[in-house]
Amino acid sequence: MPPEDSVQFAVDPWWTRDDRQSPDRGRLLISFVPYPEQEPRRLVVEGRAEPREHERARFRVEPFRIGDRLPPAGLPVAGLPQPAGEEYLVYRGKFRPVVVVSEGGPDIPGGLRTGGARWQTAPTLLVAPYYGVDPDGTRGGWRPEFVRRIRRAEYPQYVWDALPIRGPKESVLRLDHAFPVARNPAAFRATEHRLSSDGLGVLDEWLTWLVRGTLEANSLLAYIRTQLLAMP
Repeated sequence: MPPEDSVQFAVDPWWTRDDRQSPDRGRLLISFVPYPEQEPRRLVVEGRAEPREHERARFRVEPFRIGDRLPPAGLPVAGLPQPAGEEYLVYRGKFRPVVVVSEGGPDIPGGLRTGGARWQTAPTLLVAPYYGVDPDGTRGGWRPEFVRRIRRAEYPQYVWDALPIRGPKESVLRLDHAFPVARNPAAFRATEHRLSSDGLGVLDEWLTWLVRGTLEANSLLAYIRTQLLAMP
């Protein structure tokens, strides 16, 4: 049972089981999530390890900032092409639960895809990641007072939750960390859990609050939030 000072206590059920495991809106997935606040690192291909070999290459990783010029390339490497204006960036991240907030729109007809670069029409999902609250051997945990304020829906970018899968007892959804994931089973693992219709409706209100900066006064989330913020 969720704590009484949470949105999930008022919206029951918040999560529901759906064995189809299709990546539709509200589905809980597992995917790789990069840390967005980290300084990006650039992978610089220095050339082939041996002049006649394409299987091995020499490279280095260095800090990257917008405007830095790419050093001249060595012998081209088949597996790491370097088209003009493109870079290889390296990010540290972790496999985390994410929720699908958008299915990415309809597929583009084949006739409109022909001749264009694949990235122009490749289907994607828009997902937002969860971060574990409980301290463990790899993280120090979140400040309890901060978590209490998140749980009471004080901020538009944070959503407290207790996920229906193995892992931390408490999690925080960062709506402001939403990012695209390829709509390809190789990019994620679907779980058998998804938000209920009421839960998804509240999440939509939360997203609107974040994007517009204001919460609709007659929304369910606004009503629940008023009650939560009034609690001692």
